[in-house]
Formats: sequence, C-alpha cells, structure tokens
Amino acid sequence: MQANGAGQESSELSCLNSAQNGESSSGSGTHSNGLLSSSNNGNGVGTSNGASTGSGSGTVSTVSGSDASSKKKKRLSQAEEDVIRLIGQHLHGLGLNQTVDLLMQESGCRLEHSSATKFRNHVMEGDWDKAENDLNELRALMHSPNAIVRMKFLLLQQKYLEYLEDGKVLEALQVLRGELTPLKYNTDRIHVLSGYLMCSHAEDLRAKAEWEGKGVASRSRLLDKLQTYLPPSVMLPPRRMQTLLRQAVELQRDRCLYHNTKLDSSLDSVSLLLDHVCSRKQFPCYTQQILTEHCNEVWFCKFSHDGTKLATGSKDTTVIVWQVDPETHQLKLLRTLEGHAYGVSYLAWSPDNTYLIACGPDDCSELWLWNIQTGELRTKMSQSHEDSLTSVAWNPDGKRFVTGGQRGQFYQCDLDGNLLDSWEGVRVQCLWCLGDGKTVLASDTHQRIRGYNFEDLTDRNIVQEDHPIMSFTVSKNGRLALLNVATQGVHLWDLQDRVLVRKYQGVTQGFYTIHSCFGGHNEDFIASGSEDHKVYIWHRRSELPIAELTGHTRTVNCVSWNPAIPGLMASASDDGTVRIWGPAPFLETQEPDGPNENCSTMDS
Repeated sequence: MQANGAGQESSELSCLNSAQNGESSSGSGTHSNGLLSSSNNGNGVGTSNGASTGSGSGTVSTVSGSDASSKKKKRLSQAEEDVIRLIGQHLHGLGLNQTVDLLMQESGCRLEHSSATKFRNHVMEGDWDKAENDLNELRALMHSPNAIVRMKFLLLQQKYLEYLEDGKVLEALQVLRGELTPLKYNTDRIHVLSGYLMCSHAEDLRAKAEWEGKGVASRSRLLDKLQTYLPPSVMLPPRRMQTLLRQAVELQRDRCLYHNTKLDSSLDSVSLLLDHVCSRKQFPCYTQQILTEHCNEVWFCKFSHDGTKLATGSKDTTVIVWQVDPETHQLKLLRTLEGHAYGVSYLAWSPDNTYLIACGPDDCSELWLWNIQTGELRTKMSQSHEDSLTSVAWNPDGKRFVTGGQRGQFYQCDLDGNLLDSWEGVRVQCLWCLGDGKTVLASDTHQRIRGYNFEDLTDRNIVQEDHPIMSFTVSKNGRLALLNVATQGVHLWDLQDRVLVRKYQGVTQGFYTIHSCFGGHNEDFIASGSEDHKVYIWHRRSELPIAELTGHTRTVNCVSWNPAIPGLMASASDDGTVRIWGPAPFLETQEPDGPNENCSTMDS
C-alpha cells in the first residue's frame, strides 16, 4: 500500500538482492532474487510455492536439499513486500528485534532504507549535526525539493528547545539566529520561538511550547512529523499496521447496519480474528413496555435532552411526564399535566429540561409553559383568540422561545409569555431554532423551509419541496434536516449545501402530521411513524428500512429516540398507547435470529 502519494521506488529500497548487498550468510542458500531457500515451510516439497512438477501426471516429485537450493523461488510481489515490512515494523515496535532481523534476512527485504535508519538513530540520540548531514543523503530519495527545508526546520526547532531546557541560552540563541532564521521559512513560528527565550524555567518552557521536553517522547513525535516528508519505501509511516487495522475495524463498524454503541478507537476492545457484526437483537426494535394511561389518541412524544424523562401529549387534554429508570430503562408515571382543552399536539423541552411547552392543534390559540420540576403552570399564553399556536421551539439560551401557526402568527416570547418580536404573514407549520441563537427555521404553507433572523430581520429560502412539509426536525450539529413530506415520505436535506440528500422508502405518509427523528449513537439512524401502523427505522446512509416495528393498531404519529440511551425509543399512536422499544430480552438474545412479532428486517 502506497501512502503520502509517493510513487513506487526501485526494488533496492525495499527488497534487495541479498548477495549483491553483502547480506548472504554461509550455507544460507540465498538465491539471486534475494530469497532464502527452504523446504517449503517444512512440508518436504522442494518446488516453488508448493506446486507439483513433472508432465502433468499428478504426482509430486520430492527433491533433495541440494536440488531445492538450485531452484529459484518466485520473486515477492510489491504487496507481499509491503506486508513483510509492515510485520517487521510492528515486531520492531514490540522489541522483537532478533525476529525482525531473521524475517528481513529470510525474505530478502529490509525494513527501511539504510540512510533512514541512520537518520532515525541520530534523531533519537539527539545528535543533531549528524541528523542534519543524513538529510543530504535522503535528499535524492525525496520527491519534494521543499521537504528538506521543512525537515531541517523541525530538527533545528527541537535542537533549539532542548538547548533552552538545558539552560544553554547562548547556544539556543545561536541556533535561532545562525541556523533557523537563514532558512527563511515560517518566520511567524520563528517569532514565537524567540519568545521562549523569556521563559524563566524548564516547566514554563514546556507549558508555553506545549512540548514534552527533551527525551524519547518529544523525539519520537518529531520523527513522526519528519517521516511525513519521506516516501514510505524509504521509511514507513509510524505504526502503519495498527493504523490499517484500525481503519478496517472502523470501516466494518460503519457498514454494520445495527451498530449503535460508542466507537472505541482502541484495537484492544475488538477481536481482529472475526469480522464485526451486530445482531438486530441488540437494536431497539422489541416492545419493552406499553403505556396505556392516556384515554384517547396520543399525538406526540418527546424525551428530555438528558434522556431521564419522556413527555407524551394526547387528544385527551393531558400531558403525561414519565421517569426513565437509569438501570432497567423502564418508565413510570411521574406527573400528569391537565387542562389542555384542545388536546396536545406538540411538546418542546427547554435546553436545561426544567420547562416543557405544550401546543394544541390548528384551532388552539393557547400555549402552556410548565415547570416540570414543580408541576406548576408558569405561563399560559394567548395573544389573540384568532391565533393558531401549533408549534414551538426554544432558543438555545433557554430564556426565549418562538411559536406560530398556520393563520399567520410568528412570535418570539420570554418565559412569562411577553411578546418580544413578531413576524407578519408567515403561516408556520413547524419551527426549529439553530444553535447560533439567531436563526429560526420555519416550514410554511408554501412547501418550503425559510431561515428567519430576528436580530437583523432578514430571511432566506433554505429548502423547497414540491409537496406540503408536514413536520421537520434538525440534527444536533444543525447540518441535516429530516422532513415528513405529504404523499412523499421522509426526506433528508443538507441545510448547509441546501440539497436533498436522500428519500427514505417504505413509510406511508398522507396528509397526517407525522413526526420523525434522528437517533442512536452519533445520530446514525432515522425513525418515523407511518399511517400503516408501523414504525420504520433506516440507517442514515441507506434509503431502504433496516427494521419495521409492528404492534400499534392505528397511525403512528410520532417517534422519539432517547438521546442518552441509544437503545431506547418511544412511539405514540392514534390507538391511545405509547410503545417503548428496546433490545431483545436477555433470554431471547441467546436464540438465533428469526422472525418475531415486533420486528421485521429489510436487510439489503
């Protein structure tokens, strides 16, 4: 594998003719291609690569050791040479130097160019004059003529810092003025380095320079930087095998449809002997609990930002707040908030999870702001009986919120319901405040999402669809928007580039308001309700669903994924229930994967 864009060097830089380089040992039987003769790994077959000889009779001819030494082995391919060097580098890092010597001798390869080896040793020993001379030998092996200057600058910088740490200020000053400055490279950095002359002691120097100090650690880090200027055929990138293995593990995890846990970059946490695979039984597609306390259609559900509570809103005029057990992940009723005469169709938690705002359907002109910690109603807001306040979003500061509806209201208010700003003539379907604290996204009856800035009173078009946008939500980083589009389904938009990224298939979406969500670790998954009574789950990068969750008996209006517990999800339905979804029970996970009553997969 070539790295850093370097071209393949001549074979003398990696695998050598042992005889030509004086590496043959007496009795070793080294051939002209630099490979040692053997008995084919001890199996007694003297033919190259174990292939049979003869005229196709099917018999394998055994030959004596003298005959074997006269046969030439196949020359190693470039890939085989690379693998041997990677193995050698890894073994060298483990301190198995005799094993490395034997491997290099038997394969006819060498770990790195001899000039690179000298250079490495001189750097690690802090012999800066010799290391600088080594650069002249390496010059001919490098592809970039400017690389020598950069490498020399790094060497001299380390030399300068070590002199300073040792208290050799005059010598350090000489390096700065007589060696670094004449390079005429990175003058800004030279000015910074000159400031270190004022450091009163070594600890101060190390802190200001963000440097480990003289020794193996800083010199090893220096070598890692220097290597980036050298072709890999001259000196391998540091810890190259570990890097490749880590990339392979991460790629397998990325391609795993059901991977829903935090990525551990350490190779010690995985087995390299098996491919990575997650079972769907570890995924939240099994009914853990059915909440039946509502006595009519449940229109909305939303977990708090810390994942400790779930709020559900219903046509039965109540909001129920549930407590999530951190150990069992079971939910129990915490309190019921009553009096929402028109029903509750939308809920929004404040950034600190202290308050909860409840909105009603189209003909509701009121908005309720509840203190969840005390259960008290802090504010009941209504600007006009002609208003329709159906959606709400909190400003990130937690001191303001925006609300609006399809009759043309669009307000910004404080926690007491006082009107701070308003925007005329915007028929709002759904709202979201971005993290900048200034921009409010609003979907309207013109099948678009526009960005509104309440500070400078500017607005701009961001998303334009061909059908009504029934609802939308935004990813944590503010980059992606997930839209439920009438008669079309679930669409993913990139808000920064303003492009449609993906159309997710399977869901049945008419003109009901259905709320989808991002979820799982790193928000890698998307879930949505559907008019066919199911919950659909997709991996964000794939348009086909990876799971269809059955159990509800009427339209599923809303899905919420717990932001703190990736394996916990809730869905609210017109059947009057809220279903809590989680991994398969422990006993089930011991059984082979198979069809079940809750979850069907759509693997592709």
